[in-house]
Amino acid sequence: MKKFLCIGDIMMDVSVVIDSEIHTGGDTQAFITTQGGGAAANVARWLAHLGHDTFLCSRIADDPNGIALQHELDQYCVRHSGKRVANEKSGTVVVLVTADGERTMFPDSGSNSGLSAADLPPLENFTAAFLSGYALINPMSRSNVLEMIQLIKAQGIPLIFDPGTVGALRSIPHALIHEWIQLMDVLLLNEEEALFIAQASDLQGSLVELAHAAPIVVVKRGAQGATVISHQVMTLETPAQNVEVIDTTGAGDSFAAGFISSWFNEGVLSKAVESGISQASLCVSTVGARPPLGKGKPAL
Repeated sequence: MKKFLCIGDIMMDVSVVIDSEIHTGGDTQAFITTQGGGAAANVARWLAHLGHDTFLCSRIADDPNGIALQHELDQYCVRHSGKRVANEKSGTVVVLVTADGERTMFPDSGSNSGLSAADLPPLENFTAAFLSGYALINPMSRSNVLEMIQLIKAQGIPLIFDPGTVGALRSIPHALIHEWIQLMDVLLLNEEEALFIAQASDLQGSLVELAHAAPIVVVKRGAQGATVISHQVMTLETPAQNVEVIDTTGAGDSFAAGFISSWFNEGVLSKAVESGISQASLCVSTVGARPPLGKGKPAL
């Protein structure tokens, strides 16, 4: 069993699924659910689902959503500090899911904005750390998270980084984004993010550019599978599985967990990508970003 640290946001997801056009100014029938979300928390849940000892370093408020989110982490066997911050609100995101399974998100970071090195657990014996880009994109937590990165690197812990959506990244200077990715051991990003960060016109060009910054770059391509470049020389393409897509929320996070689990267990890129695709296929076949309950080790 490996021990993984996940750093970043935890949110309460309000999923709004519609199968018709939106009637602006009127009513649109919808199927609405609430469940835990947030990129870092999603990856932690999926890693615990895969049987790993997983600690989520995040920030939860002492409000009804915070209580529910901590209870859910316990159900998924994800370890956490147990703290809830007074006089703040937990992060919330409204996720609009259309008939084709695509989602549009409206996030409010809430208490996640105060994330700092004080929230880190003791760093001994972690196999690797996953970092959600939202924690760096958020200007209120950015300097604190950079300090956390330096502490993690000082311990020799490999860093896996998902930079976040293009919509969120547009407010960040490209030079600053490149400073961030040069600190990482593995980049996990989708094709739109790869093209945007590399400022390239095609996938191959973006892979070459990003490979100068990080030893391993994994580009998630949805229905087209995934493409990987390793140490600037080896390129690997893996097809997707044929599944009915219900909701793409959390697909990248479940891919990340599947990839991390396999890569740090076996060290074979092809198997790691296949594992990522397998978990993402499971995720998109249901509403929400969480794995099914019932698997994982008890929280310590």
